[in-house]
Amino acid sequence: MSIHKSLRTKGSLVRARNVLTRYERILQLRKSGRWKEDEATAFGLPKVRVLKVKKRGKEKKKKEDEAAAGAAPAAAAAPAGAAKGAPGAKPAAGGKPAAGAGAKK
Repeated sequence: MSIHKSLRTKGSLVRARNVLTRYERILQLRKSGRWKEDEATAFGLPKVRVLKVKKRGKEKKKKEDEAAAGAAPAAAAAPAGAAKGAPGAKPAAGGKPAAGAGAKK
């Protein structure tokens, strides 16, 4: 029998938090230079923006996308060149014929 997802302890807080503790807010203020040691107090701290961390895609997926992007322009160029002025070439399904090809009077 498996354990219910609400009772799991491993990785319990995976999603981004939108509220920081006082200590975390003070650290953020120090990094940005808005925290003054001599006159600062831990009460009434200014708001600090919390940046959400995005998951990075795996390298394998990225390489596949690059390979597909590199092959797509080459594949798109060949049919476009063949359809422009190739003699005897049939138009695509539902497409209009070229200006000089198959014109009836």
